[in-house]
Amino acid sequence: TVQTGKVIDRACYESVTFFLNYGSITSTNAVLTATIKEGDATGTMTSVADADLIGTELAASVGATGTRTSGTSKAVAKTVGYKGVKRYVQALVKSTVTAGTLVAATAVLGNPRNAPTT
Repeated sequence: TVQTGKVIDRACYESVTFFLNYGSITSTNAVLTATIKEGDATGTMTSVADADLIGTELAASVGATGTRTSGTSKAVAKTVGYKGVKRYVQALVKSTVTAGTLVAATAVLGNPRNAPTT
């Protein structure tokens, strides 16, 4: 199951940080994989090169584990940033299980090209 986030328009911003909030994951074999996509147009999004990420997609994901622990492998927030040159970016989370796990993604634009000086 893939949860596809909204496309973020980075016009006038140099970076974006995605905050991925995972809910209560009960299945110990569940793997939730975060992927960041980029594009010059919203219809042609491709995977981001690691060099254009701040952090890693792996660190923003949740792996399988023998026991789920709050704050580590369930009910946890993770982040990954983007510093590439494409105008549009998007976060996706793919789950290996069909049981619903709540995932919320928040995108925060950063490093504006034009900012107040005082």
